[in-house]
Amino acid sequence: MEDLHRILLKLSGEALSGDKGFGFDEATCLEVAAQVKQVTEKGTQVAIVIGGGNFWRGRNSSKIIERTRSDQVGMLGTVMNCIYVSEVFKTLGMKTSVYTPFVCGSFTKLFSKEEAVADLEAGKVVFFAGGTGHPYFSTDTGTTLRAIEIEADAILLAKAVDGIYDSDPKVNPKAVKYDRVSIRQVVDERLQAIDLTASIMCLENHMPLVVFGLNEENSIVKTLYGTFTGTYVYC
Repeated sequence: MEDLHRILLKLSGEALSGDKGFGFDEATCLEVAAQVKQVTEKGTQVAIVIGGGNFWRGRNSSKIIERTRSDQVGMLGTVMNCIYVSEVFKTLGMKTSVYTPFVCGSFTKLFSKEEAVADLEAGKVVFFAGGTGHPYFSTDTGTTLRAIEIEADAILLAKAVDGIYDSDPKVNPKAVKYDRVSIRQVVDERLQAIDLTASIMCLENHMPLVVFGLNEENSIVKTLYGTFTGTYVYC
């Protein structure tokens, strides 16, 4: 994986909440920050998208709130996550920028491909918050969209599960893990890597995915520079 010059790292909000399952776990965020610092010091440019599931999941968090509003609450959850985590990164000496597809006062910058790429090339860690800015699109789709726009070499998906399986390993103890799988197979068999819209975008734009378990020790650094134990999704 050493040839990846620019990556987009997708982190789940739930993963950042640690064992609490809600909000932030500072130790977990610091561990992620320390790993990203190692990666950037080796010359890899890093952009990050964080889900909002540690606060709100738009599509299933409420049965009484209209879907559009529910999704908007979820978008704001991702903004909170990115602002918080970017500040954690700063405590370790990294420079960061947070971009959103809508105006958030002075909290974030309005997304611009040119400015985001310039920040990456200047050595900053760039956070993309707020998804696509529209309801009915997940943070998976926002991740894929931004990765394509900034011309990332690959998307790294840091998940609670350590790769892609032929069925849910939490339900089926005999589920088989893939070491390598094509994005076409992910789409055709509806494998649970990212949602279908995001998978098709990866297929059409030849964007590879690297899926691994965030909770494994030093997992981000090992995925890029050590022994990779997750699933590589090729185009």
